[in-house]
Amino acid sequence: MSSSSSPSALDMVIGSGGDSALAGRLLGEAREQAAAGDRMDAIATLRKAVQADAGHDEAAFQLAYHLDLAGEEDEAISLYERLCDKTPAPVNALLNLAVLYEDRQEYNRAERCLRQVLDTDPNHPRARLYMKDVAASRDEGTIDDAESDHLKRRQEMETAVTDFDLSVRTRTALKRMNIRTLGDLLRTTEAELMSYKNFGDSSLDEIKKMLSAKGMALGQGVDDGHRSGRRTALDRFRGTSQEAMLNKPVTDLALSVRARRALQLLNIQSLGDLVSHTEAELMGVKNFGATSLTEVKERLVEIGMGLRTIDE
Repeated sequence: MSSSSSPSALDMVIGSGGDSALAGRLLGEAREQAAAGDRMDAIATLRKAVQADAGHDEAAFQLAYHLDLAGEEDEAISLYERLCDKTPAPVNALLNLAVLYEDRQEYNRAERCLRQVLDTDPNHPRARLYMKDVAASRDEGTIDDAESDHLKRRQEMETAVTDFDLSVRTRTALKRMNIRTLGDLLRTTEAELMSYKNFGDSSLDEIKKMLSAKGMALGQGVDDGHRSGRRTALDRFRGTSQEAMLNKPVTDLALSVRARRALQLLNIQSLGDLVSHTEAELMGVKNFGATSLTEVKERLVEIGMGLRTIDE
């Protein structure tokens, strides 16, 4: 399973200890930190857990997961690969590794991970969905120097918004919304920005001018945000009754005619599609008001789900 990723980052994490009790306590502490939104503290705690017990798979998995969310992709891949070298390989590690490989356009590696899952469980919903994503990405075709172009684009998307010529007020507002990079900003719509308290027209104009100078616009990466939202939902509900429900049609919610029409305009067909959207996106549809939004949210709460937030 191992790729060309350097093992040096992983070697700095995995120690030689074997204190599973300590690792378990640290894992619990890290989960509390992550739930409170302290991802970097959770990562530091998970590093200690893995150092305490190099064989604690769940601690290693959680560390890889949070490193990926924090943008430390290389180290996350190294951890996932180490986990997937085991027999049997953890299914969730295989799935997450496949997603990272796909993002790097390493489609053959992604397919190998997914086939390992499907060989054991041919009807696994996430594996089947991800395999479709890989096939669709592959079918889009490649161009000369694709890997180089992909790397350049990824580096550009990871540029911190603090590197741009924005006012302190605007930077502070984006930080509060957890919009850290150019990629985060492009996955955000104008309606979503304006839905936040104290985010005014002047900050919006400032951002739009900055993006326009780069030939970009707010919301142009919204499809990436939706795909990420669907994956987040699948990860959140894995192993629960809601996992299978994500593929069910939104008509199962028995919404009003007005609400159903609004969702049709957004091409929202399944519950997975719906939970990948934010409140602001729904409110941006003509004639979709607060009453329809409340209706949708209440129906989702009844089945233990909710709309995507801007920081997911």
